[in-house]
Formats: sequence, C-alpha cells, structure tokens
Amino acid sequence: MPNCQNCKQNFEITEDDKAFYQKLEVPEPTWCPECRMIRRLLFRNERTWHRRTCDATGGSMLSMFREDSPFTVYNNEYWKSDKWDPLEYGKEYDFSKSFFEQFKKLFQKTPHPNLIQKNLINSEYANYTLNTKNCYFVASTDTAEDCMYSFGAVLGARECLDVHQSHKVELCYEILDCTNSSKLRFSEACTNCTDSWLLYDCINCSDCVGCVGLRNKSHYIFNEKLSKEEYKKRLSKLRLGTFSGVQNAQQTFKKLKTKTPRKFAAILKSENVLGDDITNSRNLYWCFNARNDIENCRYGFRLHQGVKDGADAFIVWNGAELFYEAVSVTAQNVKYSAFIWGGFDVQYSYNCFDSNHIFGCVGLRSKEYCIFNKQYSKEEYEELVPKIIKQMKEKTYTDKKGRVYSYGEFFPTDLSPFAYNETLAQDYYPKTKEAAKSFGCAWQEPETKKYTITLPIDSITDDIEDAKDSITEQIIGCAHGGTCTEPCATAFKILPQELTFYRRLGVPLPRLCPQCRHMERVRLKNPINLWHRKCQCAGEKSENEVYQNTSTHSHHGVDHCPKEFETAYSPDRKEIIYCEKCYQAETS
Repeated sequence: MPNCQNCKQNFEITEDDKAFYQKLEVPEPTWCPECRMIRRLLFRNERTWHRRTCDATGGSMLSMFREDSPFTVYNNEYWKSDKWDPLEYGKEYDFSKSFFEQFKKLFQKTPHPNLIQKNLINSEYANYTLNTKNCYFVASTDTAEDCMYSFGAVLGARECLDVHQSHKVELCYEILDCTNSSKLRFSEACTNCTDSWLLYDCINCSDCVGCVGLRNKSHYIFNEKLSKEEYKKRLSKLRLGTFSGVQNAQQTFKKLKTKTPRKFAAILKSENVLGDDITNSRNLYWCFNARNDIENCRYGFRLHQGVKDGADAFIVWNGAELFYEAVSVTAQNVKYSAFIWGGFDVQYSYNCFDSNHIFGCVGLRSKEYCIFNKQYSKEEYEELVPKIIKQMKEKTYTDKKGRVYSYGEFFPTDLSPFAYNETLAQDYYPKTKEAAKSFGCAWQEPETKKYTITLPIDSITDDIEDAKDSITEQIIGCAHGGTCTEPCATAFKILPQELTFYRRLGVPLPRLCPQCRHMERVRLKNPINLWHRKCQCAGEKSENEVYQNTSTHSHHGVDHCPKEFETAYSPDRKEIIYCEKCYQAETS
C-alpha cells in the first residue's frame, strides 16, 4: 500500500481506481482520499466575507478575499466586463522553473471576482449563487427567491430561512437535506412533507411533530397517532411558537431519534453505490451527497445533475464528464482545476468560463489553446503541453512541509487564497489553529468584534407573538458569545422581512447568529467517511434492547441479522443502525 505524503498513513488504491486512472491517463495519487478531499475544500470559501477595495475602481465591496490578500480582486460587474483582458497577464512558460512556482504568480496577479454571482436581482449578499432574487446572505444557491441565511446546495427554494442542502422547498425554516416540502420547521432528511415540525427521515407526511421514520402519515406527535382534534389540542400544548416550547420538544425528539432504527446509509433508487446521501445514481464508490443521475464516479462530494465518469471531485454538476481532482466544475475532460464553468479539455486552471484546450490558465472567458493565459495556435499548443507535463514530472515543486508536487497533484495547499478556517475544509474537517498549520495552511485570527449589544439574549421574548416591531432596531447578542469553536459573529440583527417570516411560520426568534446556526446544521450531517459495521438488529429487537421490532424480518427471523455494510455512522455513535432490509421492514 502507498503511504500518504501528508498524513503518513497507508491507503489503498483499488484495481478499479487504477482502471480509472488509466482511462483518464493520470498518475496514481500520492495523498490518501481524506487528505485529497481536504486539499480541494481549501479552495472554496463560501461564507467568510470581508470589506475590501476593488483593485479596478477603488470602491468598497464585499469579498471572499481579505484586504491584505496578495490577490488582485475586482468587483463582479467589472470583472465580467470587457474593460480588461485576461490575456494581458499571459506569460511564456519558463522551463527553468517549476510549474507551481510560476502558476502562483499568475494566480495572484490575474484579477478575480470578489464574489461568484450570476443573474442575481436584489441579492448583493450572495456567493457562488445564480438565478436568485431578493435573497440575503446565501451561498451555493441556485434558483432561489426571498431566502435568507441558507448555504450549501440550496436549489429551487422560495421564502425559506436557515436551509442547508435542500431542493424545491418553500416556506421552510431550519431544515437540512429536505426535498419537495413546504412549511417544515427544524427538520432533516424529509421528502414531500408539509406543515410539520421536528421531523427526521419522513416521507409524504403532513401535520406531524417530533416524528422519526414515518411514511404517508398525518396527525402524529412523537410517532403517536392522534385524531385531528386531539392533534390540534396537543399541538397547542407544545407551545411551539415559544423558544422554551421548541427546546422541550427538541429534547423529546432527540431521544426518539436515538432509539429509532435508521438505515445504514441514505441511499435511494441507486445501484452499486458505496457512500451516503445518494439518490437516483449508479456505480459510485466512496461518494457523498450525490443526487440525480450520477454515474461511474469515485471519491466525490456534492455531485448533482447528470454527472458521470469522474473521481476526486467536490461540487461537480450540470452534465460534467471525465473529471479528476476538480472543484466546482460544469465542463468535460477537466483535470486538477477549480471553478471551471463550461468548456472542454482543461488542466491546472482556475475560474475559467466556456474555454477549451487550456493549461495553467486563470480567469479566461471563451478562449481556446491558451497556456499561462498566453494565446497559441492549435499546433503550438499540442506541441507545448506534453513538454510542460514532462517538465512537471522532472522539475517538481516542494512545499514548506516537504510534500512533493509533480504532474498529477492538485494545487498545493499554499496556493489557496484563503486561510483554513475561512474555507469549507473547516466545516467538514474542523481543525485547531495548530492542526491547520501542521496541514500546511494559513489561519485567520477572528476579527475583534466591537458590537454594542442592545438586547442581551436572556431579554428576547420567549413567544413570537410577543415580539415587537422594534426588535429589528436591536443588536442582539449571540448565545455563544464568541466562546464556541465556530465562526461566531457574537451579535446579530433581525431584519424586518425576517421578523415577518418568523411570525408567518409561528416560530420563535433565534438565539444564535446566522453563522452559528448554520454550523449547528452542518454538525448534524454525517462525516465524509465510512466504517465497516454489522446490522444492529438482534432478531426481535435492537442489540441495545432499546427498540422492539414491529414486524418479523423474514430474512433472519429471530436470529441476529448477519448483514454487514459500510456506513457513515462511526461505531461509537449512539444511533441504532439497521441494514436496508431490516430498516424497510420497520418503516414500510
């Protein structure tokens, strides 16, 4: 087994891995899958924004890039205009220097947009967002309207707040991994559900509270069937419009979640797949959050909408094919690149649009046959690229940690424009400052917050019905007060349209700032990892004897289920994990 250059642990390269590498004509990796994933995440900063000066106009703007960043940054509108030409920054390749040494200079000098935005209306506070109207503080969002504080693969949302990785949802609050649902509050992993609170893994349910694993049900509270009249009475007694009422209901809900069996992996309508959170896909290995016709992919995370034949990728969608070591790609035949929006045959490039046959380029738009932002003829390009690849293998780049980068490696960690704790690496692989630096990354010390708190957290009204319009004028202290390990803002405001939303859905006012609320949702997600485990169905009940089966499991009867599997639930977790057959027997 090879030894990872970064963590020094052995890792496996399977025969299927090798076949894929041969298909794409790429070298075998020298970093393990987890370290490779972290390295890719280091290049995506979705939510850490700064005030800085536009290097073109001199105006103030929000930006992913800090004011002291060595990168050239333009405001988005100027960057998309014809007032500058990326080819003006082109350089001839110098065979006496390593590729990454030269690319770093081009990478920093060529202008970058402050935020990634396309087709936005009244949505200035948005990043990696397109086709969106009247949204505030959203990221990684597409086709949304009237949404706030929502991040990470939010597709087709309307009038929602605090949403993460959800699709076609309306009038929802504090939801995660939900689809085709409306008027959901504080819910996870639900499909086709309406007018409910605190649901987990429910399908086609309405008018339910605190339920787990229900199918085609209505008027249930904590998995207990009630008449319509009794449901209304119990719902009123729960006082879910109050913060104290929601807290009490959440405690009961959490207990129900731990004592109700859950499926070893969230896999639906898929064939021959290994991973978690996979829908309508086939032939996937070690993939997570792969949805809607994903095929023949390996080591991927957030793959959406008709993607196939790729490996080692993060956020690839919209028909992308033949990709390897890729971040945010909607193109074909892409290797070792990030933010490639359309195009074909792209290697070692960053933030390029609709460009073909490019190598080592930054910020190109509708170009072809370019190397280091320099234009070549087709014949010159095809002659020069193999020479550069050969030179990259011979004249390698070594970073300060002693890690060697040859052709076949993704961008070195020290090329990332961002500190570790500014990127999605911190969301999914949280590290301390010392651990991040050990990984070879920068660390951004939190900015000193100087907010004057006008409304302490313990002074917020408990009941949403008691909230006055004047609360929108207050600066509210976050309950974490900056003492948590998350990027706490320490204080926040409630906007007028936000207050209207809370009143409309009858939910209590939040006690945490938007960043802390988001991270609480992220921490509910399973990790991007798998463990080998056995089904915990012990015949007529769960192994821990907490759950009594409600039906006979014909495939094992009264004996312990023999099924083994790979799961994102680590062995030390408290949840009861069943194989698919045992789970289906309990939820059908």
